[in-house]
Amino acid sequence: MDQVRTVLWLYTCPDESRRVSWIKASEQAAFTYEGGPSLAKTLHAWACAFIIDRHALPFEARGINSKHALHAQNDDLCRAIVEHLEQIGKYVRALDIVEYLAKPEVQDEFGLKRTVGLSTAQRWMNELGYRWKRTPSGQFVDGHQREDVVHYRQETFLPKMAMYDVDAPQFDSEHGNPIPVPRAFGPVNRLTLYLFHDESIFYAHDRREVRWVPQGETPVPRKKGEGVSLMIADLMSPQLPTGWLRSKDGTKSARVVFRSGKNRDGYFTNPDVLAQLTAAMDICIADYPEYRIVFVLDNATTHTKRADDTLSARLMSKGPTRDGNPIFGVDRNVCGADGKLVYKPDGKVLKEKVRMGDAKLPNGQPQSLYFPEGHPKAGSFKGMVQILEERGYTGVSNLRAECPRFHCTPGATRCCCRRWLYEEPDFREAESLAEAHCRARRFEVIFLPKFHCELNPIEQCWCVAKRTYRQFPPSSLEADLERNVLAALDSVDIIKMRRFCNRTQRFMDAYRKGLSGTQAAWACKKYSGHRTLPHNILEELDNRVQ
Repeated sequence: MDQVRTVLWLYTCPDESRRVSWIKASEQAAFTYEGGPSLAKTLHAWACAFIIDRHALPFEARGINSKHALHAQNDDLCRAIVEHLEQIGKYVRALDIVEYLAKPEVQDEFGLKRTVGLSTAQRWMNELGYRWKRTPSGQFVDGHQREDVVHYRQETFLPKMAMYDVDAPQFDSEHGNPIPVPRAFGPVNRLTLYLFHDESIFYAHDRREVRWVPQGETPVPRKKGEGVSLMIADLMSPQLPTGWLRSKDGTKSARVVFRSGKNRDGYFTNPDVLAQLTAAMDICIADYPEYRIVFVLDNATTHTKRADDTLSARLMSKGPTRDGNPIFGVDRNVCGADGKLVYKPDGKVLKEKVRMGDAKLPNGQPQSLYFPEGHPKAGSFKGMVQILEERGYTGVSNLRAECPRFHCTPGATRCCCRRWLYEEPDFREAESLAEAHCRARRFEVIFLPKFHCELNPIEQCWCVAKRTYRQFPPSSLEADLERNVLAALDSVDIIKMRRFCNRTQRFMDAYRKGLSGTQAAWACKKYSGHRTLPHNILEELDNRVQ
């Protein structure tokens, strides 16, 4: 555009003695910009087009001015390139721009004589907002919309959390200061204290891989593999002074430092979880008796494990166990005198078969699943038909044992013997060991929905701690690993923890409003400064899609 301005100034110069003709003005402007007859002809055409149409701005495709040419001089071309890249999909290249501008129809539309070079296309990619970096990873949504997961989230988890939230303090998003809970007249409940629990593994060789690398830096030999590992199991709450569960004098902690592995501390199992919960309850009873404690646990099998003899209809036979067949029961891990698991020579855990516990009849009396002494089949499993008939049901023998692959018709409760037993209250409402263990000491437990790590704020605490850990000097020593991990965990400040809890509140509010996992992630990012989402969020999503 500066070149065209020079042509017009020479042609319309106020000093008539210096004013020249169109051709001379074009030649002098081209000479000024170190060009020849070709540039003079181009400048002449650009100037004439600009006089006729003030919106006919010149377009220059040379790489040195490509940034300005793409945005400031030709918006139509910019939009066309963006639309072309969006049609390609996720994996676009700078070469796609080169190939697109090489098409004859594109060159005719925008008046191009040739395509641009690869280096120019790379600069254009940067100007269009693309960056060559690792793909950002968000939350997993694999099982968010699975029917059983959604049912538990909407019908069990969210209503229970809403009941607890009535007496739980909130925190402002800017400074993390607590917002007092409004107390109504009449009996006042104790304040709710959430204790979010989870485990995470830190590796000795976990280091940053993306950084500013000076030109000429040579590769440095590095250790192979992830190195030794250290598992941390802990509990956090936004209402505690440091966020992590500690006694008020700082001498007691429920944190577990575990060296997982067959030849180390073994593996973190349900007894270890129960022992950690015991330590946490001891601290709460001694230092936080004014709170109503609610443990929020991950929905992993290690946490939700039931007693070994808990009722389960999954493998039950329709009729009694046949003579000569092994006793029906459940497999139980064998533990040694030290309480640790016993392993077989092949490395697998040694198991033993035990009888399943008693069921409960509708009148509350116990019901044994095995024939009593004196019966011709004493000690044998009764079978599902006999169990249901003892509960007063008829016509059970005409049903099949289970529907094909146990895929029963949605809503059916008596389509097969196994589904019938599954729907019985004593089979359906069996408590986990963690729930029974905490309930015995008047503590409450709630399990997170499966695949919903975004509802556990301690997950983000692990992220912050690992980012800090990667800044420590690398070392393969286990002592350095433990020292650096503990220092990284202590570096997570309470303000961040409270913001993480606010983020969890936004996700729960999104699910209450009917959003899916992907929609909830978008909404929570947009309204990151709020604890709840607007009531018209679904309408806003519809408008965004349109």
